[in-house]
Amino acid sequence: MALLTVVGASQTLLASSPSLLIALLLLLVWVYHTWKKQSHIPGPLLASISNISRLSWAWSSRAHQIHIRLHEKYGNLVRIGPNCISVGDPHEIDEIQKIYGTGANFGKSDYYKVLQPMSRGKIIQGLFNTQDEMLHRAMKRPIAGIYSMTNLVEFEPYVDTTIQFFLQRLDETQTSSGGKAIDLGTWLQWFAFDVMGEITFSKRLGFLDEATDVEGIMGPIWKVFRYSSVGQMPWLDKLWVKNPYIRRFLPEKNSPVVSFAMARARERTSDTDKSASDYNSKDFMSRFLEARAKDPANIPEWFVTAWTTSNMLAGSDTTAIMLRAIIYFLLKHPASLQKLLEELAQARRENRLSDIVTWKESRSLPYLDACVKEAGRLHPAIGLTLERVVPQGSDGVEICGQHFAPGTIVGMNPWVIHRNQAVFGPDADEWNPDRWLAGSKEQRVLMERCLLTFGSGHRTCIGKNISYLEIYKLIPTMFARYEMQVEKDWNVQNSWLVVQTDLHVRLSQRQQLAL
Repeated sequence: MALLTVVGASQTLLASSPSLLIALLLLLVWVYHTWKKQSHIPGPLLASISNISRLSWAWSSRAHQIHIRLHEKYGNLVRIGPNCISVGDPHEIDEIQKIYGTGANFGKSDYYKVLQPMSRGKIIQGLFNTQDEMLHRAMKRPIAGIYSMTNLVEFEPYVDTTIQFFLQRLDETQTSSGGKAIDLGTWLQWFAFDVMGEITFSKRLGFLDEATDVEGIMGPIWKVFRYSSVGQMPWLDKLWVKNPYIRRFLPEKNSPVVSFAMARARERTSDTDKSASDYNSKDFMSRFLEARAKDPANIPEWFVTAWTTSNMLAGSDTTAIMLRAIIYFLLKHPASLQKLLEELAQARRENRLSDIVTWKESRSLPYLDACVKEAGRLHPAIGLTLERVVPQGSDGVEICGQHFAPGTIVGMNPWVIHRNQAVFGPDADEWNPDRWLAGSKEQRVLMERCLLTFGSGHRTCIGKNISYLEIYKLIPTMFARYEMQVEKDWNVQNSWLVVQTDLHVRLSQRQQLAL
């Protein structure tokens, strides 16, 4: 009886308010049109009519978990937004090439606009976050060769210097703590920042020296990660943070990382008390300035700012995440750690292992290589879909047997792709470095081509070789030197804790490596 009364009242209200009825009809038409656009792809109902769902998933820092479950429920293609499709099947690399390949011409979505920081009221575009392909090429062309591993090995002595100081500081901290667990996760990030200072500006940035967050830039990096979830509804960023009218009434805020990088660059270029011989003439700053001097008409000054900022981000946070993940997985899987220690001991007996492991020595350690790849597979730093847009003016694209029109946002979440059993085996959810050593060569090549740890295609992270240089040197050096024990027990495979939570580890000097 009450229900009939409510229905009757609603009918009366609509009858007496034609404008309300029209508004309701228009709303229904809009909802239907929004739903219909990608209705051939399964997914949660709310996600088919609004981006609120994927915004909430990203804000919760559990998007990677949710995307995995959605693909388990709905299959290879999942509609995670009205016009956004998550692809969960690399289809033996074909789908990866279609979306991220050099000739695919799929531009980055508006999500990346949210990742463009502000400095002095201006938006700073970079190699990672720019949507403009012509700008990306212009920024990358003068410096791409610097980031090849062949060139980066020239920085190895400077990385060694920072590693040696890092080990010294760990020893001092362990002694002063009386053998208690130390916050190794934070120390690893300080290390990564100082390495970037050494190879970019020819000086450590003070993180290890002071054992503190210099100028408070590490905390804001996590806030940037959190805020990037707004990229699931990019118009919110345009409405608020990047709205020129609203900014007039708010205190001016600059990206801490951009400001930090600019300050270090100013120190370098204005330091008249030091001669060129006081710096590594081949550090990144020298090479950036040299590149601009060769072609000042086409390389504006802000390119140098963008390049140095990219270095600070690419070479610090992502590297720290990878280092934490590798150490965590090895400590939680004693059998794997034992295999690595045996490999290191064998190399030491054969005089193939220095106290600070060289890049060349690390390339002769296949089990170390397998552990690095497996950690990057199970815990990539990126937990959201790497969004691309089907190009306008094309006939669209067919992905996993379905056609998508121009303007459709498509992409892959590394956490999803890296758990594809057709590529990585029936135990794809589990830690198993041996998968990279067993099986056919073709299968191993396929797995490597399906790794999205640093992205894929021509927009692959330009700083990945910096990370690899640090990782392949520091990990074997640390495990040869220390016995380590995880203090906290949490399941990193089902959380993103390595990104946002410290890795507390108890360290002690390893008495003997030879086993």
